[in-house]
Amino acid sequence: MSANTFGTLFRLTTFGESHGTALGGIIDGCPAGLIIDVEFIQQELNRRRPGQSNLTTSRDESDAIEILSGVFEGRSTGAPIAFEIRNRDHHSFDYDHLRTAYRPSHADYTYDVKYGFRDHRGGGRSSARETLSRVAGGAVAKLLLQHSGIRVTAFVSSIGGIHASNVLTAGQPEGIELSPVRCPDADASEKMVELINSLKVEGDTIGGTITCIISGVPPGLGEPVFDKLQADLAKAAMSINTAKGFEYGEGFRAAAMRGSEHNDIFVAGGEEGIKTATNHSGGIQGGISNGNDIVFRVAFKPVATLQQSQPSVNSKGENIVLAAKGRHDVCVVPRAVPIVEAMAALVIADHLLRNRSARL
Repeated sequence: MSANTFGTLFRLTTFGESHGTALGGIIDGCPAGLIIDVEFIQQELNRRRPGQSNLTTSRDESDAIEILSGVFEGRSTGAPIAFEIRNRDHHSFDYDHLRTAYRPSHADYTYDVKYGFRDHRGGGRSSARETLSRVAGGAVAKLLLQHSGIRVTAFVSSIGGIHASNVLTAGQPEGIELSPVRCPDADASEKMVELINSLKVEGDTIGGTITCIISGVPPGLGEPVFDKLQADLAKAAMSINTAKGFEYGEGFRAAAMRGSEHNDIFVAGGEEGIKTATNHSGGIQGGISNGNDIVFRVAFKPVATLQQSQPSVNSKGENIVLAAKGRHDVCVVPRAVPIVEAMAALVIADHLLRNRSARL
């Protein structure tokens, strides 16, 4: 299996399965001398951790990280940073009935077609648990970005048909972690919780969207052809489990706008340099950051595993009925917030390092 590495100069390679011994990763290209705040990395992992509330899966993992290499006396040495997170609460027997069965809208069938073999325990490598390695790697990227005054913040902007009010202010949205669904709109947050609880009783699931704001990004990050900044952000976001759509700036709304409405007019910013009067472009023009906040949104589908029986087929092509078993989220969107942040941080950190060698 290839394609387990993300990035060009700041690279993250991940390993491990949902029900294996451990998951982890190797960060290559991190500059030497960076203070590696393990407590901060653990806090980021805790935001993604299962079992953090009655709205999430009941799988109870501490997700405690252990740094294995690349750090000495609290700082990066420039060598690869290897880390590991052990699996403790995996109930592999919950998945025995899936040894030959294909779950609707899961990767079971496609894995069998591609490899002729698969780990049926929790989806193996295709499990969303794989993303904890991304969160750890993204936390190190965030530590690097802090030195350049760059901040990455994501929040839930919708679940089902419930949408948060406009919280895209000049600053960062507040109250995200105070909400059990990580939505800074208190009224929308309450309705989202009610919806998730009602669907939990029904044994059904729901999707939603996450908005991410990257502030403090200097102009000039990104490459103008195949590695456009928005293209790399889109790849990062769309590599996350259950992600179904990506848009930045006005996104699909731009298709209904006139050029006179959508254009970001340049204005003289004095000591702050050239600015734009609006940010319809989402902080990126021509594939390169323009100094404004980078704003993008990611859509996530409903979780495919239901607490309901579903018709399907097995590897022999026989019709079967899948019974509802296992521990799963009704809505993954709140726990996906730190994952979106992590992937965005990895992209910006990578382009920040690439930009340092772009000119004499």
